[in-house]
Parts: sequence; C-alpha cells; structure tokens
Amino acid sequence: MELDISSILSRFPFEGEFKDAQPINEGLINTTLVADFGENKYVIQKINTNVFRNPDHLMDNIISVTEYLKKSIEAEGGNADRQTLRFLKTVDGKPFYIDEDGQCWRSYVYLDNSYTISSGCSLNEIYEAAKAFGNFQYLLGDFPGNELFETIPNFHHTPSRYNNLLKAVEENKAGRVDEVRDEVQFFIDRKDNTCVVTDLLEKGEIPVRVTHNDTKINNVLFDGDSKKAICVIDLDTIMPGSSLYDFGDGIRTSATFGEEDDEEAIGLNVEAFEAYVKGFLDGTDGKLLPKEIELLPFSVILLTQEVAMRFLTDYLEGDIYFKTSFDKHNLARTRAQIKLIKDVEAKMPQLVEITKAAGRS
Repeated sequence: MELDISSILSRFPFEGEFKDAQPINEGLINTTLVADFGENKYVIQKINTNVFRNPDHLMDNIISVTEYLKKSIEAEGGNADRQTLRFLKTVDGKPFYIDEDGQCWRSYVYLDNSYTISSGCSLNEIYEAAKAFGNFQYLLGDFPGNELFETIPNFHHTPSRYNNLLKAVEENKAGRVDEVRDEVQFFIDRKDNTCVVTDLLEKGEIPVRVTHNDTKINNVLFDGDSKKAICVIDLDTIMPGSSLYDFGDGIRTSATFGEEDDEEAIGLNVEAFEAYVKGFLDGTDGKLLPKEIELLPFSVILLTQEVAMRFLTDYLEGDIYFKTSFDKHNLARTRAQIKLIKDVEAKMPQLVEITKAAGRS
C-alpha cells in the first residue's frame, strides 16, 4: 500500500518520533495502518464512507460507548487502557480528520502484546471470547441504547429482511426464482421466527441494549501473556438492539463446524455452544433478563435465518452485495445456512437444557 500519511500524522497528538506505518487487515471494510512512534504505537483508519455514510454518527456512537466503558471498567477495578479502545481526537478536538480528498481518518491507541484469532479455536478460546462479548453487555448494561444512532438502518430487523426476500422473489431480476423455490418456501414456513425479537423489543418485554453486531471471534483481542480475552474491538456497527443478536451471531460464526458456504460439513458444535453460552452468561454476570436467557438458543436460528435470507436475496438480485468466489456462491451459502438451521432445530432440546444449566451455575 502506497500512502503519504505525513499530513494525517500531523493532525493527531501522537507522542514520540515517527518510524514507520504498516498496513494491517487489508481487504476489510476500513483501510487500517499501525504507526510506530518508538515507545508508542497508534492505529490509523480510513473510514469507509460507502458503508458508513454518516461518519459523525458513527464516531458519536463509538466515543459515547468507549467513554462509558472506561468509567464502567474503572468502577469495576479493571484496567481501562487494556480493556477498551482509546480513541484519539484530532489536534483541534474533532473525532476524525477529513483530508483534501474528502477521506475521513481516525486514530486510537494500539494495544501492544495482544493478538486476535481467526480460526482453529479451542473451547477455552471460545469461552473467553464469549465472556468478553458478555462482559461488553454487562459493562454497558445501564447505557441507554436508544440514544445511539442506527449507522446501518434495519441491520438486524429480521422482518425487513424477510420482506426484502419476498420483494426479490416477486421482481426476479436475475431470473433465478425457479431454481430456488424450495429455499424460498423454507423461509416462508419460518416467517413467524422473524418477528419474535422485534415484537418483544417493541412491547418492552426485553430491553434495548447496546449491540456490537459483529461478534466474530476475531473481533476480540487476547492478551499475549495470560492468553485471556481482554478487549472487544471493531466497534463500527455498535447500534441499539438486543443482546440476542450478538449471542446468536456469535454462535453462528464461532460454534459451528465447516465454513458458512460448506453444505456438506456445516453443523452446530454442541461442545462449542456450551462453552460459548457459559462464557457469555459469565460475562453478563446477571445483567440479562430471564426472557433473554430463555431465548438464547432460539437466537441462533434467528440470526442464521437472517443471514441466509440475505444471501438468497442477493442471489435473486444478481449477486450485487456480497462478494462471491464462484458461480452460485450465494446459493451455496444459503443452502449451507439452511442446513445449519435444521441442525440447530434438531438439537434445540439439548441446547435449551445446556442454557438452563449455565443460567443456574
């Protein structure tokens, strides 16, 4: 990556003598570099404004949440410098710098002696990651989630995702409806699933909470010495929502066999589910309501159904949203996620008992 960042560096209150800057996480949503200033390191990111169209709202959410987290961590006797991201405002006190090309840049302190995990996770690592996401819920348990902006409107509004699918079927832009009638019927048969959580939120029977919305295990930093999870990262999708969204997607991405497009191998790993639910409930430490705990197993179906409908919608619209690696990739993803839903449905009695036991411990 060739990038002249001298003007960007001058806009932030970095301490030390600049040595170099190296790109990390290339290919993800934001352009990210680590700037080395000797004893200090900083992360510099270009916000992808094609995805996050209102960077002011995005950064308002992140700053509000991280400042609240800092106070909560300190009140619990923790180390806020290690347990949450610390964003730096520009030298003129703004949350990001806009360069001459109109690009938005932000920065936060790099957490040294830490690492992420992408695959091949042990049960203990799954437990630790789930505990970190649960602790994220615990520390923000009294934060008024409704005060946050929806940076991606209707992101987890599953009834909207269902309606989008029906619209894609009706319009049939890519002429593919005839080959996916069984898949469409699968989701029609499970229409009632889509409104369970949204109805409870609207009725006030479960609370609106701060939702991370991207609870993959690689969005948790682990300490290089203790090997324990210490900090939840990638806060761009923080929005008002339900704790069930974070739990369900955490299971879908961290407690399953096979890749999300592998219909042959995919399935729910019950041992990993047990590790995850124990970690999540240990992390939340009593903050979840009984109704939220009761619905944790169901949330796995809900979030898997949501993403499967999104894959199928994109397939019907001609593969315009998700990146694909081969012909009919979105259809393969859809069918794999349908298989995962069926596997979770078959194992539901076992998952309910595991969750009840974890809730009692």
